[in-house]
Amino acid sequence: MKAMRRPPVQPGTTPPMDMTDPPDDPAPAGETVRYSAPALDKGLDILEVLSRTAEGCTLKELADALNRNVSQIFRMVVALHRRGYIQSDANDRYTLTLKMFCLAHRQPPLKRMIQTALPLLDELAQRARQSCHLAVYERGCSVVVAQVDSPERWSFGLKTGAFMGLTDTSSGHILLAYQDEIGRARMLRNHIKVDGELDMDPGHLLSLLADVRRAGCSVMPSKQIQGVTNIAFPVHGLNHKVVAAINVPYIARIDAAATPSIEEVKRIQADICARLSRRLGADEDA
Repeated sequence: MKAMRRPPVQPGTTPPMDMTDPPDDPAPAGETVRYSAPALDKGLDILEVLSRTAEGCTLKELADALNRNVSQIFRMVVALHRRGYIQSDANDRYTLTLKMFCLAHRQPPLKRMIQTALPLLDELAQRARQSCHLAVYERGCSVVVAQVDSPERWSFGLKTGAFMGLTDTSSGHILLAYQDEIGRARMLRNHIKVDGELDMDPGHLLSLLADVRRAGCSVMPSKQIQGVTNIAFPVHGLNHKVVAAINVPYIARIDAAATPSIEEVKRIQADICARLSRRLGADEDA
């Protein structure tokens, strides 16, 4: 017998009430919660589930992931859909929109960093003849906050807003390598694997991060795309703290065109990162 397809969620509609809703989730062991906001918690749970999947979720899949039933999350999904935080496709699969990303970009420090970085990223792309992007640490991942395409006929780059692995990418290695031990442990404790992210032995990872600090950059074959060499350098801010990484996903040409080598791109990239760091105040406390 063919299962009945649930109609798509439309603002203003409601499913039948479920009188068996369980009580609000208890506080984690050892944690005292003085004030609770169950509806807000439920909405944030939905957003967090959707942030971990590229293909999105149906209502049933969302409910299963949250250990709830569909009627318990229906109204929250409708509200998030109406406010533009999530969207649905023809198959009733829900995905995040870029609204949260846009809200985050309104924060003055991040907005200033992006505005300052974009002209230099454009210069880097022109001089290196490669695409490049700026990545920061966010909620257990590294995320692309600005990107410029190669000026060549072909281009390879990551989309702005894309989440990347923290432990298996050059950008992630830069962001981890330059933290103190407490900061690095916190980042790894909060690490959320993105789709396809490879497992990394902790001891091997720490060895790689030590190599990155010694070299001042991370150069490694892409763990995701064959034929790409990722080159990442740190961007420093106030107190010389690393606030971002600039990455070039280097693609070597094999025809007669003369383009910068990896070593030449590294020199260009080091210059760009140093200039961006100065503009972000890295030398003010030196």
